[in-house]
Parts: sequence; structure tokens; C-alpha cells
Amino acid sequence: MYLVNDLVDRVEDRHHPLKSQRPIAAGTLPPMTAALGAAALGIMGLAVAFWLRPVFGMFSLGFVALLGAYTYLLKHIVIVDVLTISTGFVLRAVAGAVAITVPISQWLLVCTVLLALFLGLSKRRQELALLGPVAPDHRRILAEYSPQLLDQLIAIVSAATLVSYAFYTMEPSTVEKFGTSGLTLTLPFPIYGIFRYLYLVYTRQGVEGPSETLLRDLPLLTCVTLWAAAIVVIIYGPFHP
Repeated sequence: MYLVNDLVDRVEDRHHPLKSQRPIAAGTLPPMTAALGAAALGIMGLAVAFWLRPVFGMFSLGFVALLGAYTYLLKHIVIVDVLTISTGFVLRAVAGAVAITVPISQWLLVCTVLLALFLGLSKRRQELALLGPVAPDHRRILAEYSPQLLDQLIAIVSAATLVSYAFYTMEPSTVEKFGTSGLTLTLPFPIYGIFRYLYLVYTRQGVEGPSETLLRDLPLLTCVTLWAAAIVVIIYGPFHP
């Protein structure tokens, strides 16, 4: 689906200082080759998903349909574009739980959708800052956004994300499931992570996306590592009740 999106956006991506270097936009990967590769990967991926579990295959098919609708229609509708992106992350989380047949917390889904919204809105903000007045030449929907609007939306979603994470760690079902109320002690890590990401978005215009930021920024990568280690220690460590 990412190949399909890059195929559809290849003309607009050539106006972007970073995305213009992607193989399809740069012309190093022929469109026909990319299309055939996308079809082969899509068919194989869905086949494996249905083979693992039919319900997992249905979620995978729904994910393909959602991204297809995003590529051709939904990404051109203001607000709906970032909501679609966040829905895609929720589908990933739910599909993962379905694949291994484990229940998933409703609070975890709330945290997922809010964090995805935060990342999507932050990326829109960064694109506006990076591209300036030519931003709509790369992505038409950017003409519908303004820095002021995005700043307000980001503030709302970032606060909601942290509050939801705090409630998730304190929820009785979470405490009962993991046998500890100590997960609340991990709250400083997502606070720092969100603040650090906002710092990068607002001060460094070279940031392209969440994955690149996570892998290239040492403080943010360290924060995620320490957060994961803290969770392991709290749940499985010697001080676990």
C-alpha cells in the first residue's frame, strides 16, 4: 500500500525536498515495476493473513481498503486525512491482538488513536514549516491547514494522549492483569517523548516522519528504550509483588 501511495503521489513528491529522493519519485524505480511489486506483495500478504486466521485476514483486507480509500480520496479531505491515518494504526493494533488471540484494552486503543493523531498532525505542521508557500504543490490538503490550527489541534491531542496513558496505567483491569500499579511510574517517559518530538518538529525542519525521527534522534531512542526496560522491570522484576 505504501508503494501504491508513492505511485499515485510521485508527481507531487517531486516538489518535496526529501520525498523527491524516493525511488519512484526520483525515477530510479519504474512505475510498472512498483505496481507489479505492490500487487505481488498485497496478494501474498493477504493470503498469509487468511491462512493464519480468517478473522486476521479480514482485518488485513480492511486495512488495504482503508489505505486504498486514503490514497485516492480521503487524504484530500481536511481533518479526515489524519483521522484515517490514526484509524490505520488502530487497525494494526487490533489485528495484532486478533492474530495472537489476546484481548486488547479499550484504553490501549484510545492511546493508539490519540498518539497516531498526534504524529499525523505534527507531520502536517512540519510539512507546512518545511515547504512554506509551496506546500500545496506537494500535498493539496495542506492548503486547508494553517500553523495556528495545527498548533491548537496538536496541543489538544498531545494532552489527551498523556492523560489517556495515565488512566490506562491506573485502570483496575490493567492493575489486575499485570499484578501491579507501578506502571504509573513510567509516565515520565511518554511525557518526555512527546515533548522531545514537539521540540524536533518546531525547531528542526529536516524531520520527515515518526520512524525516521525515532531511529535518528538519540535522546528519543533512549527514552523509548528506557520506557520499555522500565515496563519489563516493573512487571517481571524482583520487586514485583
